[in-house]
Amino acid sequence: MSHANAVAGAAPNAARRAKSIGAQVNTLPMLAPAVGLLLVFSLVPLAATVYFSLLRYNLLNPAIHGFAGFRNYYYLFKDPALYHSLFISVVMVGEVLIVTIGIAAVLASLFQKQFFGRSIARVLVISPFFVMPTVSALIWKNLFMHPVNGLIAWITRSLGLGVIDFFADWPVTAVVFIVSWQWMPFAFLILLTALQSLDEETREAADLDGAGPISIFFNIEVPHMGRAIAVVTMMETIFLLGVFAEIYVTTSGGPGDSTTNLTFLIYERALLAFNVGGASAAGVIAIILANILATFMVRIVGKELDV
Repeated sequence: MSHANAVAGAAPNAARRAKSIGAQVNTLPMLAPAVGLLLVFSLVPLAATVYFSLLRYNLLNPAIHGFAGFRNYYYLFKDPALYHSLFISVVMVGEVLIVTIGIAAVLASLFQKQFFGRSIARVLVISPFFVMPTVSALIWKNLFMHPVNGLIAWITRSLGLGVIDFFADWPVTAVVFIVSWQWMPFAFLILLTALQSLDEETREAADLDGAGPISIFFNIEVPHMGRAIAVVTMMETIFLLGVFAEIYVTTSGGPGDSTTNLTFLIYERALLAFNVGGASAAGVIAIILANILATFMVRIVGKELDV
């Protein structure tokens, strides 16, 4: 047997020995600390929320205490504020998804082309994603949308169009705009990355066939970004259900309850009404809805990725 044949025969044996050794290694001690911390920081708050949701617990009146059973849930489901907050949550999430994905898809298509200053423009487009939600809300509330000192008010007064008080007249639209400004860079990065994998020969063939930029965008680029759009929709939906800072800083859930989503409703019940039991019940409902929605979205994205 030649030396080459001996080496070739030894290679599969070495691979089999390495595989058998790897199968015998117990990875549980290495994974246990991370899994344990994950369980502690997820299950303990969940268990505490469920526990408090079954109690009569009011911070202003210590005499109100004891086991309440499911009465917190009963009174919560009888409260129209719950259904209104769910409606506002759905409206905000849906509008933000439409705005962010629509603008991000157009920008991703435009940034695929070469133009002067493209690198600087990319940095400017993604920069809002690195601004904290509270800071972003303060900037838009005081610098741009303020009805007296805001930039938009100055422009409209200069044109003789009058002044718009966004947070009084169009509160939901104003909050949606601020949240969309923050999350559009996230969608833009993912869609741009997906679009960069599109073969240039496909675009060139479409150009030769006489297709215009709009036709190429809707018939070639958008279908190619389909999987990325599904991923963006899933991730943004999960995070947007917890929008709070933008509402707290700009409208405080108002005027009235026009911008009170489920997250802000929980805040009101817990830290304004001091009803910990009722707020915990609303928190449990929010957790259940978020998990149902996440499971549904994961299945949709999984089917999209299998195509």
